[in-house]
Amino acid sequence: MKINLKIWRQSGPDAPGRLVDYSIDGIDQSQSFLEMLDTLNEKIIKDGGEPVAFESDCREGICGNCGLVINGVAHGEKGACTTCEVRMRSFQDGDTVTIEPFRAKAFPIIKDLVINRSAFDRIMAKGGYVAVNTGSAQDANLLPVHKDAAEAAMDSAACIGCGACVAACPNASASLFVGAKISQYTWLPQGQVERSTRALGMVKQMDAEGFGDCSNHAECEAACPKEISIANISRMRREYTKALFAEQGS
Repeated sequence: MKINLKIWRQSGPDAPGRLVDYSIDGIDQSQSFLEMLDTLNEKIIKDGGEPVAFESDCREGICGNCGLVINGVAHGEKGACTTCEVRMRSFQDGDTVTIEPFRAKAFPIIKDLVINRSAFDRIMAKGGYVAVNTGSAQDANLLPVHKDAAEAAMDSAACIGCGACVAACPNASASLFVGAKISQYTWLPQGQVERSTRALGMVKQMDAEGFGDCSNHAECEAACPKEISIANISRMRREYTKALFAEQGS
């Protein structure tokens, strides 16, 4: 099959960028979207050009590094999958596909389709550690966790930090990511000691990084490859509010 591409090219963070047209033939429908880009880069290199820079790692929908905006949708229109899980069978012969990086003030472009997501790392660092007793390992049964709580914690922990929620949000909000990371510990006994400081630290760092506010568009939930619920945002707000009142009252 033949695919026409419009790809964002930008040589560096401070350089101007633009959409560049490409055309590639002989694409197999069983190929992944990233394999199609690999084929394109082979063609570009053979012709003496500069290959398109894009990020990937596991290519199994686990790491979240591969995030791209495909035809205006973070990770593409298929839903509940990362970019590497998108197959070329989703497109028709002769289609024109526009590929752009995740765009947000807090996600500066490094080159072409590669962005800097270190803001997420700094937010996670503000979450701190989980305090546990040292010494011999406790028997697992000494820390009982209700099945519903364990499942809720796992649902929140499924977030892979790809940034699709930020790219999809009209405000470039990171509330779904932060909400999920805060929520996964609120359900577990191990997360109770730093519960207040975790919520305060992560939310304040999110604001400091320049992410926008959440206005309940729910585009984040729709774009999330792991289908993280926006209920996590409500939980984050409750945790932050309680922690703020506790801090002011102390």
